[in-house]
Amino acid sequence: MISAALMAILLGAAYACLRAGLETRKVIEPRGDSLQTGRVAIDLMAADLRLACPLHKGPQLLGMRRQIAGIEADNLDFATLNHTPRRSGEGDYCSVSWYADQDPVSGELHLWRRRNPMMAFDPLSGGDREEISAGIRGLQLEYYDGFDWYDTWGDPQGEVKQQNSNRDRPNLTGMPEAVRITLLIDSEPSTRRPKPASDDSNAGSNTSAPPLRFQTVVRLNLAGVSTGASSSQGGNTSGNTSSPRATPGSPF
Repeated sequence: MISAALMAILLGAAYACLRAGLETRKVIEPRGDSLQTGRVAIDLMAADLRLACPLHKGPQLLGMRRQIAGIEADNLDFATLNHTPRRSGEGDYCSVSWYADQDPVSGELHLWRRRNPMMAFDPLSGGDREEISAGIRGLQLEYYDGFDWYDTWGDPQGEVKQQNSNRDRPNLTGMPEAVRITLLIDSEPSTRRPKPASDDSNAGSNTSAPPLRFQTVVRLNLAGVSTGASSSQGGNTSGNTSSPRATPGSPF
């Protein structure tokens, strides 16, 4: 009887340890997947921006503020040389769009990248899109002109915006010097539950746990080249007049 009691105690303790390990695994694995997804998404966006070049028509780079169900979901359109040709007629030039969109079934936000390696009549459309990440809780993009940070960049109509300051702002009439990316991803994707598309009041906020925050500042290596080219052509490019988000200073 004593042996049986000791065996029961040992088995109970072993079961408790095993159950605790399984519960911990259920929590850690989804968070690890979210961490890896966030790193990959940030790296892909940064790789495109480092080799960003002007679009062949319209604004050289277009960054717009957007909100979906009260969540920051900015949109960014530009061209990049971060492309490997795969078909006849393609080069290393590729127009790119980064944006967040809402899934009609689950109601959560997904991060998408559109790529069009052809010289289209409208560089802001066409091409193929791919889903980069699900469970997005926010996408915020800010633009640095060498002096201040701005919420938007470029003019969708292709018109040159008038400046309100006599201070020299060389990158306002071309491409920004740098872009700050802030990406929020659901930290507990396993707890997300599908909900009707009409119920978008809590889109992207299906969990009470705080989201994982990824942020980086990417320098546009070709911004100086494009600025010099646009200046020599008379400055026929779009600028930015949004209020600065941060105090002057270099982000690097």
